[in-house]
Amino acid sequence: MRALLAGLLLFFCVSANAEEVTVTHWGSAFYGAPYAVAMAKGFFKQQGVDITGILSGIGGGTSVRNTLAGGLPFGEVALAATVEAIRHGEPIVLICGGTDSIGDIGWIAKKGSPLRSIKDLVGKRVGYTAPGSVTNMLILMSLKASGMKASDVHLVPAGDIGANLSAVLNGAIDTGMTGEPVWSENEDKLQIVFWPKDILGDNMTQNVCITTKAYADSPEGARKLRAILAARREGVKYIYAHPDEAADITAEAYHGDKMLYRRVFKHMIALHYWSEGGFDFAGMNHMVEGLRILNQISGPVDWKTMIDARFLPDDLRPKQ
Repeated sequence: MRALLAGLLLFFCVSANAEEVTVTHWGSAFYGAPYAVAMAKGFFKQQGVDITGILSGIGGGTSVRNTLAGGLPFGEVALAATVEAIRHGEPIVLICGGTDSIGDIGWIAKKGSPLRSIKDLVGKRVGYTAPGSVTNMLILMSLKASGMKASDVHLVPAGDIGANLSAVLNGAIDTGMTGEPVWSENEDKLQIVFWPKDILGDNMTQNVCITTKAYADSPEGARKLRAILAARREGVKYIYAHPDEAADITAEAYHGDKMLYRRVFKHMIALHYWSEGGFDFAGMNHMVEGLRILNQISGPVDWKTMIDARFLPDDLRPKQ
């Protein structure tokens, strides 16, 4: 009986210390892979934090709000939504970079389609996810960079990545956006029309890690944030060093197919998709260009007022 009580006491103590962080599109997009690996390999516990679960978000402002509402206010969320939230007065700071590549996002057509470049899309029905989204931004930026106008095509907000796939396959649209793992899972039925990275360049920051100013300024918050970023970095390093094992770990966390995820990880690693945490200011400014095209922002962005880099190791901190 005494042993049972001791065991129950230990269980409740561990549970009380276990915490969750927010990662946008956890379980579907691959922003969360470093966290899945860090949990499975014990990197969080090695750093002195017990992160045992991930709160998801459908992206954009929802993930930012989840971060602010969480017991541990840490999240890896969209840079665009973060900038918008800060400019609307939310007490948020950026504490590390997340993913600096848009190479996983492309536009697809059915196999055998005559559409093989963005120039072929004049007069065609072009799908993206939703107004104001990253894919809305990317199609507009790609058209502009190609000397085309939005009015040259018929833009269709087709829904999420699965909805875009269905709309392409059933002929509701001529081309739609795709990403992983949908592309690797269906490439026998599809062809790429264009990759935005081939038009715009690949360095555009999608995600950053954030917290609240109050949490960053608290001693306990500072300790945990430093530990989380260190564990996340170890997760990123492990992905590049052991891609197949990392793919298997992520597949288990996401309830996905391991062989499919191994193919996806080969694609992502070739793009150097995951950042160890340093800030890519060129990539961040590139994302802001997209926000201006969407009329979501005007005027300059002063990153110095938005960033708190003290939780990064010295080699990843911005150089003054």
